[in-house]
Amino acid sequence: MSVIVAIDIGGTQLRAAVYPLTGTTPITVQRTPTLGMEDGVFERLTALVDSVWPIELADAISVAAPGPVDPYNGTIISTPNIPAWTNYPLAEMLSKRYKVPAYLGNDANLAALGEWKYGAGQGHHDVLYLTISTGIGGGVISSDMLIEGSRGMATELGHVTVLSDGPVCSCGVRGHLEAVASGPAIARYVLEQISAGRLSTLSSVKNLTAREVAGAARQGDELAKEAFVRAGNFIGLAVAEFLHIFNPSIVIFGGGVTQSGSLILDPITESMKRNIMDPSYLYGLQLATVKLGDDAGLLGALAQAHMRLSKVR
Repeated sequence: MSVIVAIDIGGTQLRAAVYPLTGTTPITVQRTPTLGMEDGVFERLTALVDSVWPIELADAISVAAPGPVDPYNGTIISTPNIPAWTNYPLAEMLSKRYKVPAYLGNDANLAALGEWKYGAGQGHHDVLYLTISTGIGGGVISSDMLIEGSRGMATELGHVTVLSDGPVCSCGVRGHLEAVASGPAIARYVLEQISAGRLSTLSSVKNLTAREVAGAARQGDELAKEAFVRAGNFIGLAVAEFLHIFNPSIVIFGGGVTQSGSLILDPITESMKRNIMDPSYLYGLQLATVKLGDDAGLLGALAQAHMRLSKVR
């Protein structure tokens, strides 16, 4: 029996799974800490792959990785959690070690691919996927094709400017969506307002997170509710622009912040409707949350392998 080895490179952990050529239930899954700021990440990765490498012949290895990547030559251009991996030819190195084809894709793009093929986007031909968590990322399926661009770096949806004089984003540019509406941005806004004299039940909380802000908002904290409305307004503004550009039939939301439910999703929807250029963009449009959860990276990598293998057969 031939299989596919899928890998999800995260900021805190590396995950590897073995999938049969048909089906989405893994034969085995293992994980290990990334420790991206330390030496030896590739060695930890290959040790992980060795732990799941099956006796049967594998058809391919497929990797989902954060940061700008070039999926066409299998190179990680840069990734904030593993600074040593700059212009890093990961796919080539894996292919040489294991003597099988190795494929690489951006994790948000592959999550979009996975949700389209196996999750909430099934049955749709045009899908917009947006993940809102520590950062904001996304991917787009257009006419049953993943949009990757000339170098594979397309659809960095969290890095559109929504507030020109806003805070500096993790990428170093001011006013990106990620800088004003990600989980850390929501918590930062609350802390800034408290420092400016606003009252909140969160005033004494140290190392504040968006999850704690959500909890306070559910208990009626006005500043906490305002923080989610503010973030949702910016996200809805961006989604309206994405509808203008890509005209999807479904928008799928993922990431930890969306687990706050109506606190973030209601203001997103309201802002999207306010900022759309014509109501026809909303006709038949579905809004959904992810179905694949934490497995989106692995299943996206699996979908990538099937897509790439089908082109060479």
